[in-house]
Amino acid sequence: MLEIFYPDETADTSYGIDYEALYRKGYRGLIYDVDNTLVPHGAPADDRAKALFERLHTIGFSAVLLSNNKEPRVKSFAEDVKYADYIFKADKPSVKGYEEAMRRMGTTKETTLFIGDQLFTDVWGAKRSGIRSILVKPIHPKEEIQIIFKRQLEKIVLHFYYRQKSRKEMQ
Repeated sequence: MLEIFYPDETADTSYGIDYEALYRKGYRGLIYDVDNTLVPHGAPADDRAKALFERLHTIGFSAVLLSNNKEPRVKSFAEDVKYADYIFKADKPSVKGYEEAMRRMGTTKETTLFIGDQLFTDVWGAKRSGIRSILVKPIHPKEEIQIIFKRQLEKIVLHFYYRQKSRKEMQ
């Protein structure tokens, strides 16, 4: 039952993922959450985020920022990183935003990957959409109160996820 919230894989940070390897595996579109996935909650795009999206563009990826936030926040971030489209008020975990992101990038479920920091919005939405997901650790502990509550529930789910993953690796 909890498996519906399990990511396909995990990474410490969005910036440590081997994007060249993903491209070689056939991925062409990347969908990102913004807050606490790329920068601390509410922070503008920093040099590291700008460099990442320039690198992704050079590799050949299309990218879309998919956020439940309001347009001014997501639009300004997208403008700063230059190489990403954006969808605001995405209503994650609804599949609509994920499907729209793929439509804009011209990718399919098989060639698209989602990167985000929350299980119950980001990962679950990707899973519901049939897209592979990578869960990254939140960049900064400062978060809105409703997210702090969800993090407590996420700890429970992640406990079982890592336990199951450990068992599979032992087999």
